[in-house]
Amino acid sequence: MVVSDAFTAGERQLLQALQIDGRAPFRVLAEVLGVSDQTVARRWARLRESGRARVVGLTAPLRLGRASWMVRVRTHPDAALDVATAIARREDTSWVHITSGGTEIVCSTQTDRVLGADSLLLGVLPRSRRVVEVTAHQLLHVFHGGTDSPLLKWGALDEAQVAALVAQRPPVEVTDDVVVLDDLDRALVRLLAVDGRARVEDLSAHTGVPASTVRRRLDALRRSGALYFDVEFDSRRFDTGAPTLVWAKVAPRDLDAAGEGLAELPATAFAAAVTGPSNLYAVLTTQTSAELYRLLSGPVAELPGLTGLESSPVLRNVKAGAPLLTMR
Repeated sequence: MVVSDAFTAGERQLLQALQIDGRAPFRVLAEVLGVSDQTVARRWARLRESGRARVVGLTAPLRLGRASWMVRVRTHPDAALDVATAIARREDTSWVHITSGGTEIVCSTQTDRVLGADSLLLGVLPRSRRVVEVTAHQLLHVFHGGTDSPLLKWGALDEAQVAALVAQRPPVEVTDDVVVLDDLDRALVRLLAVDGRARVEDLSAHTGVPASTVRRRLDALRRSGALYFDVEFDSRRFDTGAPTLVWAKVAPRDLDAAGEGLAELPATAFAAAVTGPSNLYAVLTTQTSAELYRLLSGPVAELPGLTGLESSPVLRNVKAGAPLLTMR
């Protein structure tokens, strides 16, 4: 879909640069993009204030010893929007979509224990009279997603620009140890979920701790892989097409190869191995139904070990990807 206020080439470059490092200073962004600091600041202010884009700080569940789930909720035809809105209000949900002719809701949630889907969301929904069926699929491995945003596939920046941004951001030093957040960490995460580019001085004022401490904690969280930054944007203005959720059944021995192959497709915005009868989940973006057909009957159908496929176009996006988590 092409609209009159689509992103300009300069805005596309800025969004891709922020996807690589969401907290890169304007000075660094300006140097990489070859424009002035004032130009970068002005472009970002325009995007942020118009509501067309924002940077959000998100946590990596597995690094915190948490489990991520894709929850599918079938409702009565007249109840989907109300139920989806109620789910979206919860602090532990993100990516709340209405699909399948308006009778199914798909959302993402997290639980405290890796093996226990006992969150309030999963416990309460089955008891609602407006809900017909609930199924939950735990994410086991992400092939494409998180910091690997679709923005990185669109080529707004050249290889040298990408390398310059990657070189100056804090390197991730993941270990097998679970990252434990304290009260300050949780406070910072909640603030960054609203504005990932909030100034250290503002974070300091909100938390009541020195700016030097805030700066040190943010660096530690990023290096541990527990905290990363994502760019949320109005995809209609990027002419990226409409999203379709795909649930695939793949022979277990071929799951890794199929997941990697799916992740490489230009249309893939997210791909992960999940539990349940359909063990591979993905989000594909296409411009037309004909393009979706060619994709599903071509590259997707050729994935190794594929034995079944279900697709559900997203009719309405009720909530995006920045939940305010209650992490204890």
